[in-house]
Order: sequence, then structure tokens, then C-alpha cells
Amino acid sequence: MSLPQELASIAEDFNALSEQERLQLLLEFSDGLPELPERYADADLEQVVECQSPVFLAVEVDDDAAHTVGVFVTAPRESPTTRGFAGVLVEGLHGLPAEQVLAVPDDFPSTLGLTRAVSPLRLRGMTALLGRIKRRVRAATDAATDAAAEH
Repeated sequence: MSLPQELASIAEDFNALSEQERLQLLLEFSDGLPELPERYADADLEQVVECQSPVFLAVEVDDDAAHTVGVFVTAPRESPTTRGFAGVLVEGLHGLPAEQVLAVPDDFPSTLGLTRAVSPLRLRGMTALLGRIKRRVRAATDAATDAAAEH
């Protein structure tokens, strides 16, 4: 599996640890999830309904040559596992070219070695979050391609 450098590094970090230490690392990602930028304070964000906790996301795709991706996610502090998964994806995907984001395997969450430590529902939520990010990126790049073709 070919992952972008940052996601590959995160997966290596998780897999180098014991199961209990992996949960601790997930909590560190939870603490590191950035707050939403002010411009999203009153925005109508997309809810990731597959998550057990209320998780909302926004995805920006720049109009530059690489279609650089911005990923913004909010999840409640009372849901550290969910926040941790969101933190992993934000840290691993934010700032990447769209092509690299779209190439991330859909089963990336299962590569973190957490399948025995967290519930299948939580893993499904992270997989859904990744899927929604990729869908948003694909829609934005398709729209940019269509607009370029019209000119």
C-alpha cells in the first residue's frame, strides 16, 4: 500500500507500539485536533452520520496546480477516540495535493493496528470520514476540470 509520507509515518508510529500504547497515541491525536478556523464558526458543515459522536467536516481544495487540500474536522472532546481518528486524518491529509488524498486506500483506518482496541463501529466511522473527505476532494477536482474544459 502506498501512503503519503505523513500518513505512512503515522501508521508506522501506531504499529510500533503495543495495543495500550496505541490507544494513548490516539488520545494524543485527539488532543492535537486543531480548532476550526473562524470562517467556519457559523458554517453549515457536513455531518459524518456514520460516526457515533457528532462529527462535522469541511474540505477545501485550492485552485492551484496541485489542488492542495485543506481538511477541517470538529468532534466533541468527550469523544476522544473519534477526535483521535479525526486528528490522524487532519494531520495526515491537510496540505496534500488532491491526487495523493484520492490515492489513500479506503481501508487506511485498519492499518493503524486498532482493530482489537476500538469497536468496529468506531473504525467504520473513521472509514466514513475518510470516504467523505475523498468524495469532497473528487467533486472539487472534477468541477475544476469541467470549468477548465469550458474555457
